[in-house]
Amino acid sequence: MARNTQVQADHNAPPITQILAEFVARHPSRGWSDAVDREAHRTFLNWLGCAVGAAHHEAVQAALAAVQVLQPSAQASIAGRSERVDIASAALLNGISSHTFDFDDTHLKTIIHPAGPVASALLALAEHTGASGRQLIDALVIGIDVACRMGNTIYPDHYDRGWHITGTTGMLGAAAGCARLLGLDVDRTRMALGIAASQPVGLREQFGTMTKPFHPGGAARAGLMSALMAQHGFTASPRALEAPRGFAQVVSPKTAWNEVTDELGQRFEISFNSYKPFACGIVIHPSIDACVQLRDQGVRAEDVERIELRVHSLVLELTGKKEPADGLQGKFSVYHGCAAGLIFGQATEDEYADAIVNREDMVALRRKVVATVDDGIDEASADVTAVLADGRRIHVFVEHAIGSMQKPLTDAQLEAKFSGMSDAILGRDRTRRLLDACWALGEAADVRALAALTRPA
Repeated sequence: MARNTQVQADHNAPPITQILAEFVARHPSRGWSDAVDREAHRTFLNWLGCAVGAAHHEAVQAALAAVQVLQPSAQASIAGRSERVDIASAALLNGISSHTFDFDDTHLKTIIHPAGPVASALLALAEHTGASGRQLIDALVIGIDVACRMGNTIYPDHYDRGWHITGTTGMLGAAAGCARLLGLDVDRTRMALGIAASQPVGLREQFGTMTKPFHPGGAARAGLMSALMAQHGFTASPRALEAPRGFAQVVSPKTAWNEVTDELGQRFEISFNSYKPFACGIVIHPSIDACVQLRDQGVRAEDVERIELRVHSLVLELTGKKEPADGLQGKFSVYHGCAAGLIFGQATEDEYADAIVNREDMVALRRKVVATVDDGIDEASADVTAVLADGRRIHVFVEHAIGSMQKPLTDAQLEAKFSGMSDAILGRDRTRRLLDACWALGEAADVRALAALTRPA
C-alpha cells in the first residue's frame, strides 16, 4: 500500500551536534563565575543526599537484585550501600535512588531533574578512573548545560507529548559529562552525543511507579556507555541531534535551535537549578507551602470543613491523584500534599510513607480538598482558602513557593535536608564528613575519598 512519507522537517538546522561537541571538549576548566561553581557544589550535594536517602528503598533493592544477576565487577559505589558494582550499573542504581523520593533538583524552565542522570554517571566514572574533584565539577556543569539547553530547545511540546524530559535529555547530558571526564576530542565527543541521541528514555505514563526513577538511572547508564563506546571508536551520525530524522525533530515539533547556541559558554543552565523542600512533584510545592502557612496561622485539620484550591491546569494533569494507594502515588497527589502540609507542617519523605498516605486522618483531610482549575494562575503559584466549621475563611496566595528561584533554599537548609536523609543510613558523624567533602569537592585530588564516605562504615 502506497503511503506518504513526507513529514515536515527543518533541513537547514544549525550543526548543533558539532557545536555542542566543541563546547564540551574545549571549554576551559572552571570557565565560569564563582557563583556558577558554587551552584555546581550545591547541585552535587543535593543529588548525593537524595541518592543516599533512598538507597534502601524497595525500588533500589529490586534494581540491585537484577544487576547482581549479571555478576558485576566491583568498580564503583552505590551511595548509601556497602555493595559495589560495575560503573554502568552504579550509574543506573544511583540514578534510580536519587530520583526515587522525587526530592531532587529541578531546572524550573523545563522541569528537568538534571543531576540525576549526569551526576550519577559522573561519580561512577570518576571513582573508577580516580578523577579529581575539579574534573568532576567541570563535567557536571557542562553535562547539565547540554541536557538543559536541549530541554530548552524542545520544551514544552516534547513534554506535552508524554515524554519524561529528565530521561530524554539526561542521556545527552550524561554522555557530554562523561566525554568531558574522559578527555575525548571533539570528533569522539560528537560520536558520544550521537550514540546517546538514539537512547531517549521515559514516558510520563510511568509517573507514580518505580519506573519513573528508572528514567534518570537509565539515562545515566546510557550516557556513560555512549561515551565509553565513542572512546573506543564506535560511530554515530554526526548530525544526530539536529537532522530531519535526528533526535530533536523526531521527539518534538518545537525546535528552538537558538536555545542551544545563545550565550553558549557564557550563561550556564546550572545557575537556574532549584532544590526541593518537599519530596514530591514540583507543581505541588506552592499548594503545600500555602497549607503550611495556614497551619502556622492556627488552622487545625479537625476544624476544616473544606480546602478550596485554585491551581493551573498542569497541576491537576500531573498530580491529580485523589486517592493515592501508596507513597509513590502520593507524590503525584496535590490532595495528599495539601493534607501533609496542614497536618505535619512539612512534606519530607516521611510524609510519603505508605502508612501515612493511608492514615485515616490524612485520607479524611485530602477528601476535603476541592481543586479548581484556573489558568489565570501561574503553574508555579497556588490560591488556597481554608473554610472552617465556624464559618471563617482563611486565605493564602503563594506566588513563589519556598525552594523556587525567588525563594531558594539556603546552604544550611540544604545541609539539613541532606542530614534528614543520610543520618539514619550513614550515621551523623559520617554524614557530616560527607557534607564537608561535598562542599570541598572542587579541590579534591581524587574523588575516591568522597565515594568511600557514601558507603556505610
